[in-house]
Amino acid sequence: MSVEHTIGRLGGSRARWNRTARIGGRYIGGVLILTAWELSVRTGWTDPYLLPAPSSIALKIIQEATKGDLINHAAQTVYRGGAGFLMAAALGVMLGTLAGRNAFCRWIIDPVVSVGFPAPKIALLPIFILWFGLGDAPKLVMIVITCIFPVISATYLGTSSVDRYLLWSARNLGMSERRLLWKIVIPAALPQILSSLQIAFPMALVVTVVTEMVTSGGGLGGYMMRSARFALSEQVFAGIITIGILGYILLKLFDRLRRYLLRWHAEGQTGL
Repeated sequence: MSVEHTIGRLGGSRARWNRTARIGGRYIGGVLILTAWELSVRTGWTDPYLLPAPSSIALKIIQEATKGDLINHAAQTVYRGGAGFLMAAALGVMLGTLAGRNAFCRWIIDPVVSVGFPAPKIALLPIFILWFGLGDAPKLVMIVITCIFPVISATYLGTSSVDRYLLWSARNLGMSERRLLWKIVIPAALPQILSSLQIAFPMALVVTVVTEMVTSGGGLGGYMMRSARFALSEQVFAGIITIGILGYILLKLFDRLRRYLLRWHAEGQTGL
């Protein structure tokens, strides 16, 4: 009995050590980079004006967040990016489903997607500024135009590749086309739809920051551009770090949402 107890304790200790090693290995690279960065600034190898020390940037983030400026700008960026993303998601899923289920709609939508998907959408920003001014409207339109194409493509592929025998069986059982869409087609295409949304989500954040830089106003993009004009390098890096933290948190939340929505699917059950 004592031998089994000892073996169990050794096994538990080894499992804890492996778990600690995995967690440490995940962050050791970042810790080493930050340490080398800090030392290069403190020893004078790097100009702190061009590349402030991580400790100085962290202190600036705390100061700006305490004053409320950084939080206010971050909230504006999240609001614009989230609103544009939701509009792109709704329109993209609707258009992709129409293209996947209706030949006439596919005939209209397919050429637009084929031309618009690879095109550099940011080139349209001056036109949107000319049409809609410098408020939120050109930013939202730019986000929608950029994010909608991967959603349309993935939704079309998902809804058009549903098992035909499954559709045939449902129709023979008397299921209407509306119920067929909501009970079979959309759930079957949901993994591909969510994958496209995971691609579009960081795109929305990137486009939001870029448009804020160009059109000024509030938001992290405008905050960084104003800081750069006055040579406030610590604030510029504070904005960059804040964007990275926001992106990481939002993507983790989206990943949890995906797992919840696909809890019935094989992907959700295996934890992939």
